[in-house]
Amino acid sequence: MPKPALKILLAAPRGFCAGVVRAIDIVERALEVYGAPVYVRHEIVHNKFVVDGLKAKGAVFVKELDEIPAGDHPVIFSAHGVPKAVPAIADARGLNWLDATCPLVSKVHRQAERLVEGGKHIIFVGHHGHPEVIGTYGQVPEGAMTVIESEADVALLPDAAPGTLGFLTQTTLSVDDTKQIIDALLARFPDIQGPKGEDICYATSNRQDAVKAVVANAERLIVIGAPNSSNSLRLAEVAERRGVPARLIERATDLDFGWLGTSAIIGLTAGASAPEQLVREVVDALSARFAVTEEVVETTTENMVFKLPRQTAD
Repeated sequence: MPKPALKILLAAPRGFCAGVVRAIDIVERALEVYGAPVYVRHEIVHNKFVVDGLKAKGAVFVKELDEIPAGDHPVIFSAHGVPKAVPAIADARGLNWLDATCPLVSKVHRQAERLVEGGKHIIFVGHHGHPEVIGTYGQVPEGAMTVIESEADVALLPDAAPGTLGFLTQTTLSVDDTKQIIDALLARFPDIQGPKGEDICYATSNRQDAVKAVVANAERLIVIGAPNSSNSLRLAEVAERRGVPARLIERATDLDFGWLGTSAIIGLTAGASAPEQLVREVVDALSARFAVTEEVVETTTENMVFKLPRQTAD
């Protein structure tokens, strides 16, 4: 029997962003410069395939610094950023640390410091418990920041004296949802001070725009990414809100062919922590059952590159 036809619309941009590339490069370069083991606090990025690959090369992932034995081996902080207390603890222990925090997250950290220095209380739009939120929260004194997740949370905020509030956002949020929350903040607190530009990073915005273009012509959307990856979850939400069923999978073995049903055109994208290798793996798995044709739906081109820290130089 001939295979049924399946057209795959490949979202572009998709997959690795510059911050993720930099974080992975830092671990790999540290292994080259210092040798194994290199310790990494938390997942360097939210992707099991990437983490397992680095483990195989000699990276050791820990939850906290007290799991790291004494010695001159380096410890790397993840791309999501860490509270100020973490490098302070590393310094107190004499640990050689490298910071893989995405520069766009670091920018938010500096904005938070400046707002507090200016006497503002920060309303931070983000997801409670996400590593990026925890890291940003840890840049300012306790009590200087309130985290909200929705428009409904805006109504629950206490009244504030004029000129006393500022707001920032997590970098991996839904662009559309965040705009609604910010609009609600501005409606309630007209003089609230916001960032000069968007905090949501270019890669998050670009991947969501690409998904919007793809699902205009797709019956289903597959998103490759980790279940704890904020930006990947948002990609699935973008499709669902446009009436296109979406599934988040970690790799090809998670494909649900029953869910695909008789779809003739599907979209395929990957979160900012998912390598292109996993995209090709999914396409190959689909090709085993379908007569696949591919079409790239490109909405913009990315050429962002972030420098590596000096400690990883030859």
